[in-house]
Parts: sequence; C-alpha cells; structure tokens
Amino acid sequence: MRIGELAERAGTTTRTLRYYESRGLLPARRTTNGYRTYDESDLKLLRQIRTLQDFGFDLEETRPFVECLRAGHPEGDVCPASLAVYRRKLDELDALIGELQAVRAKIGVRLALAEDPKCELGG
Repeated sequence: MRIGELAERAGTTTRTLRYYESRGLLPARRTTNGYRTYDESDLKLLRQIRTLQDFGFDLEETRPFVECLRAGHPEGDVCPASLAVYRRKLDELDALIGELQAVRAKIGVRLALAEDPKCELGG
C-alpha cells in the first residue's frame, strides 16, 4: 500500500509517517518509481506506536517494541528490551502517583483550614 492509504488506515497523517521514517521507526521501502510502499506489518508497527503513545510513552520509548515486532515476534512487548521499558514506565508512574498523593494531602489540609480556621490538624 502507498503512504496515503497507510496513513488513513492507521488514523494518522502522511507527515507523521514520514517523521517516523526519519526516526528509523518505520521502514523506508520504495518502488522503482520512488513511491513509498508499506504492508500489513507496517500497519501493525504503527498501531503499536500509537497504543504506547496513548499510554504516555514518548516516541523513543516505543523503539524496543517496534524492533521486537520487526524481529518477527507476534507482539511487540515480548522482548526483554520492551519489558525493561514497561518496568521503567511503571516506576515513573509510581513516582508520579506518590507526588500527586503528597500534593493531594497538602490541598486537603489547606481546604480543611479554609473551611474551618479553628480546625486543629494535629491528629
């Protein structure tokens, strides 16, 4: 399939596909007349990238998943490098959750004080 069809089927733009190609995430195969050509495996790569980005992964974090698929694995998250990215992302999320819980507690205290200035928050 050509770039326009792939973009449409993947729900993205041709500009995005060219960008992924420039970053080495999407293979750059061309016909003899210079047109980019893609197949179903490329669509699978794009779906993997988009799913991960929807989860908050940046583009570079998707690379191990793409490489895993390119290596012939049925899923992009079965390779050790992909699992390592998952672990790092979970660690990041746990840290963010901790920070958000601390902020929430501080806001709760401020709200309690604002609602009842006589409130003693010692215990």
